[in-house]
Amino acid sequence: MRKPELAAAIAENADLSKDKASQVLNVILDEITGSVAQGQDVSLIGFGTFTVRERAARTGKNPQTGQPLTIPASKTVAFKPGKGLKDAVAK
Repeated sequence: MRKPELAAAIAENADLSKDKASQVLNVILDEITGSVAQGQDVSLIGFGTFTVRERAARTGKNPQTGQPLTIPASKTVAFKPGKGLKDAVAK
């Protein structure tokens, strides 16, 4: 499912126009993005939790030359599914 399809499903289930549902979806995604970008966890009970994780600097290899190189420390987003999502997928 892509974003337009999700907006259409929201419109149908929430009795909204497709434009309004698309606006709602964009606001939700913007708020999640903004909160995670500030380092805050976003927990949606039953669905899951978005968190920021730190990746330590490490040594890797250039795949073309085999030369060792240093991969700098970075941040990434992690998602941990909630019980409701896990149960829905397991069925």
